[in-house]
Amino acid sequence: MTTIDTCGTTRYSPLIPAIRALCAARPGDTLQIVFDDDEAFTDLKEYLSEQGRGFREIYDGDRLSLQVTL
Repeated sequence: MTTIDTCGTTRYSPLIPAIRALCAARPGDTLQIVFDDDEAFTDLKEYLSEQGRGFREIYDGDRLSLQVTL
């Protein structure tokens, strides 16, 4: 599993490294994308749902994670 930690991203949207990792992943890869930005977390969930991708949500205090297997 590859972890993409977008926490503390302030110069650009946390979605940029998340989408970059999704595009670079190969079939069968599992990604865990960690956010501290509620809006970006929700946006990525909506995107994955629109693409028909299943995912797992993990809530750990202020950190939010999505696990997706491609």
